[in-house]
Amino acid sequence: MRVEKPKKNKIKPKKNVKKKSTDSKLRFNILSFFTYVCGIIILSRLFSLQIIGGDEYRNTSNTRLSRETTIDSTRGNILDRNGTSLVSSEMTFSLEMYKSKADNESLNSSISLMSKILQANGDSYVDNFPISINPFNFNFSSEEKLKEWKKTYDIPETASAEEAFYLFRDKYEINSDDIEEVRRILAIRYEITTKGYSATRSLEIAKSISRNSAIQLQEHSTDLTGVNVVTESNRIYNMGNLASHIIGYMGRIDKKDLERLESKGDTYEYEPSDKIGKAGIERVFESYLRGTDGIKQIDMDVNGTITGEYVTQEALGGSDVVLTIDANLQRVTEEALAQCISDIQSGAYGRQAYNAKGGSAVVINVNTGEILAMASNPDYIPQILYNGISNEQYADYNNRNVWFNKSIQGTYSPGSTFKMITAIAGLEAGVISPSEYINDTGVYYNGNQQKKCWYFTDYGVGHGPLNIIGALAKSCNYYFYETGKRVGIDTLVQYEKHFGLGSKTGIELAGESAGILAQRKQGETWVLGNTLNVAIGQGDNSFTPIQMAKYIGMLANGGNNIDVTIIKDIINSDGSSIERSKLNEYVNKELGNPSEKNDGIAINPETINIVKEGMRSVTEVVGGTAYSVFKDFEIEIGGKTGSVETARAEGADVHAWFVGFAPYDNPQIAVVVVVENGGHGYYTADVVKKVMQEYFGTNTESIVENMAIESEMESFN
Repeated sequence: MRVEKPKKNKIKPKKNVKKKSTDSKLRFNILSFFTYVCGIIILSRLFSLQIIGGDEYRNTSNTRLSRETTIDSTRGNILDRNGTSLVSSEMTFSLEMYKSKADNESLNSSISLMSKILQANGDSYVDNFPISINPFNFNFSSEEKLKEWKKTYDIPETASAEEAFYLFRDKYEINSDDIEEVRRILAIRYEITTKGYSATRSLEIAKSISRNSAIQLQEHSTDLTGVNVVTESNRIYNMGNLASHIIGYMGRIDKKDLERLESKGDTYEYEPSDKIGKAGIERVFESYLRGTDGIKQIDMDVNGTITGEYVTQEALGGSDVVLTIDANLQRVTEEALAQCISDIQSGAYGRQAYNAKGGSAVVINVNTGEILAMASNPDYIPQILYNGISNEQYADYNNRNVWFNKSIQGTYSPGSTFKMITAIAGLEAGVISPSEYINDTGVYYNGNQQKKCWYFTDYGVGHGPLNIIGALAKSCNYYFYETGKRVGIDTLVQYEKHFGLGSKTGIELAGESAGILAQRKQGETWVLGNTLNVAIGQGDNSFTPIQMAKYIGMLANGGNNIDVTIIKDIINSDGSSIERSKLNEYVNKELGNPSEKNDGIAINPETINIVKEGMRSVTEVVGGTAYSVFKDFEIEIGGKTGSVETARAEGADVHAWFVGFAPYDNPQIAVVVVVENGGHGYYTADVVKKVMQEYFGTNTESIVENMAIESEMESFN
């Protein structure tokens, strides 16, 4: 019998504990050794820096000052459609000083050289030191102010101007016997005392110095203590007051500007001294025009001498904004409007004079909606506002309210220029026909109410039987009273809205008014008399000239919608253009413009042609209300006069309108003119004629007519 031995449990051998302990101690010792070595090296280096070479490094540190300055970006230009520069920027030079550790002798020597260079090149610098020489005199407006000044600067009350002068010379340790040199140095030293400066905050010594001065100052930089030439961008309005309401102006940024920019999500960091766009294109397109400033690092020694300069961030120029306007056409439009206003005031048109109070003229491309010219009178000079306007000039501007852009902010009842809307509504609704004649007896009866045609008021009789073309040519109120009654207010409003009346056009300028649309409101009583007033352009309807330009432009192009714009392109500094969709998105956000909705109205081309024929009769057919202005004009146009009272009282203003388009067979442009208290729409037709002469390049001479004899002028109710 085999007996198996029991299996023994296997036991793993234990590691060598002694060996493990020895390895750990070795690693610890090595690590400690390296730590001690590194510590010794660091301590040795610190000892060398602070003890052995401390004086040398301290001296080097004290002679090396570094500060950052801003490199102004070049603001983008504003151009007309042909590339003519309306607004540009140019680089200018200014001079500033920083505080340094230079002694009085070095500082005075630096100031003397600096002022001598500026003076030699005809550049001025700050000089508020109140003592003049040759002869010595105090420059104070009163004895009280002189006494107060002496007390402030510890000058004895009995001291003469000459004595005070030399007290300041000694105070600033000016060691010169040349009294004129002393006076130059005192001017700057006194400014330093009164205004103060530091190693990081500069004091402006001179603005807009010549290039020669800038070059010579930089050439002598090693001899000038704390002096720095600064390159700045200056805004130049090249055309004076041309298109001022379109272009706008720039001014120093304020709290309201910052709040407005923040509300738009603009995170650009402005300095308190920065100038930004305050109105017009300058304001709306500030984000594109301004560019991005650069940063320059300046190294200076302890005496303020520049030892090195380098750019840490390049400046990026702003984008150019190209407008749709034509500079020459804009000039002619503004001049023609101003002349018309002056002629109305003087009674040059043959009837009574009116106290015309300004006005607006708008020229639009009827196919694209581009604004070719837009004038608002009175206007202003943007350069004055940029450089600094005087109190007297500012008060004058305020009194004349030059800030108000009448083209997009002024709202006026359209008068008889509205009658094309009534005609279209009547024809499209089928309540009138081209062949129907309505007999104008002179007085239209609405129950017990009598409404007289202007012709009856002036001549005691009505126009007699008229069809739609004749009614437009003679601007017959009676005809349009009857048409308005048949159409009704709701249909009139429908076509008003189709032509953009009572709504913002979306032009890329701030402050546009939506105007007022007279219409039936829920819960409000609406009577027939209100409809009759609306039908002839009276009543509560009130529209802007820019809306009227869109309306006439759409009528001229066959009733098709047009998107009004004054921006042709925006060109970045690298030459690329902003996509139109991105531009529209920016403008809508900036101005809060609502997106337009298609009303679904399609107007019969025959209706448009009939109404346009009526407008042609206004200017081309004897008896038309503007016939004598355009009878010899080389280009056939369609037009309409309009006159409207602002109130039913004697002495109330009578606004004068003329609207027109040309050429008649193939319309390209429409022109709208309104003159506040202009008396008669006929008077403003001459503005339209001059604008069309410029646009089409005709040589037709101005025709002066006896209006009382050769024209039938509509009056007002």
